[in-house]
Amino acid sequence: MTQIKNIRKMYFEEGKNISQIARETGHDRKTIREYIYKDNWNKGLPKVTKGLAFTKLEPFKADIDAWLNEDKKARRKQRHTAKRVYDRLVEKYKNDFNCSYRTVAAYVAIKKKEIFSERKGFLPLEHIPGEAQVDFGDADFYENGKLYNGKYLNLSFPYSNKGYTQLFKGENQECLFEGLKTIFEHIGGVPTRIWFDNTSTIVTKVIKGGGRTLTDDFLRFMEHYGFEAVFCNVDAGHEKGNVENKVGYHRRNMLVPVPRFERLSEFNKELLVRCEEDAKREHYRKEKNIEELFRDDVAALLELSKTGFDTSKYITVKTNGYGKFFLNNGLHEYSVSPKYANEHVLVKLTAFHVIILDENYREILRHKRLYGNHKQQSMQWLPYLNQLARRPGALKYTGIYQMLPQPLKEYMESVSKQEKGKVLKAIADLTQKSGFEKAVETVSTALSYGTTDLDSLINLHSWLHEKVLQVEPVQLPEYIPKLKRYEPNLFTYDKSLRKAGAERC
Repeated sequence: MTQIKNIRKMYFEEGKNISQIARETGHDRKTIREYIYKDNWNKGLPKVTKGLAFTKLEPFKADIDAWLNEDKKARRKQRHTAKRVYDRLVEKYKNDFNCSYRTVAAYVAIKKKEIFSERKGFLPLEHIPGEAQVDFGDADFYENGKLYNGKYLNLSFPYSNKGYTQLFKGENQECLFEGLKTIFEHIGGVPTRIWFDNTSTIVTKVIKGGGRTLTDDFLRFMEHYGFEAVFCNVDAGHEKGNVENKVGYHRRNMLVPVPRFERLSEFNKELLVRCEEDAKREHYRKEKNIEELFRDDVAALLELSKTGFDTSKYITVKTNGYGKFFLNNGLHEYSVSPKYANEHVLVKLTAFHVIILDENYREILRHKRLYGNHKQQSMQWLPYLNQLARRPGALKYTGIYQMLPQPLKEYMESVSKQEKGKVLKAIADLTQKSGFEKAVETVSTALSYGTTDLDSLINLHSWLHEKVLQVEPVQLPEYIPKLKRYEPNLFTYDKSLRKAGAERC
């Protein structure tokens, strides 16, 4: 990936043509052309040549500088090459232009170094429109009544002081990519330059002298969206002070009191709306409101790629004898299916889910992703129940039986051998309909009633967990007369009964 990045930098930033790159790198022209015109980075950068004063170009430098500076707002593929600069000068000045292509190319290479070279270790005193800063903060929240110790991603634009935030359950690479992608798509563009901490999710090594070794996934993310990444000095997060302040501002104004919601994805949409509303206030220093200043940021943004970026990570894991596997150093346990016991399976990790795929990349099972440095388990019972329903006779001799909740084991022991398969199939159906927890609750309630037949179990589940339509009383029209309530005369029955008794005697 580093070699690819270097080739792309030589072409797009240094103005070298394919033949020059082939001679310097030893790669064939076809390979170099493929790297240069590659658009989809789902699955390099700078090197420069030195130049001289170029006095002959003096009358034309203003045009060249303006064109190259304008390129800062364009994607790399749509930036000027030295050949394109030369052609435009010839076209504009015709016979008045008397410089060679080599002179133009040499000057363009030096100017690109000046414009596009990385600035490391410090922030400019005057913030430029279109540049941004990124940082995570800590925040608790409740999803469906469960407390999470979460993280929230903050992206701020120092020029306008506008900020955006997204809430997650963790701070891994998938959360970072998903949050940035969501914000990019929301604002309709990509910051030209983004400042980061030296987090291990994107930086593998800090090199003496200020360089960074970045992960391949982050390099792909950068290339896909076309932004430049800049990193603070080690242990100097204060250098990106705008976003540091934004972390506290977002917590105080958008995450207090502790948020409570049913779905995190819906709450994140709401956060973007709140960020837009927040931008209507006045800038703390400039005599304009934030939204008005943000228009300059938007004008400087890079264009979004037409190809969507897959923020997921794909790994291969080995399941154990129960068809389960572990992540996060063995702390988080996920089920697959008895069918995939002791096999390698492909796992797709997103910010929110752990998805198991088969050999044809079709989804087998989906779990909500677990977060936290303590032991947790996510168990999807349906594949196990379906397997047991096909072989109920082997139930007590499998490890799966020991994993079943106690009410379910008691219920299975109370039914006949012939009924076990039908009961397991019914419980699997109830699980698919409303979840395993509700199916177990139904079984537990049936045990308390002393009911073990299948029909009663199904009816009990409907009564406990399915919504029953409440019918309102029928309102009769006014033209229908009200009838007097009929009250039977029980004395007549008593008289008849006495008469019958007397005759029998």
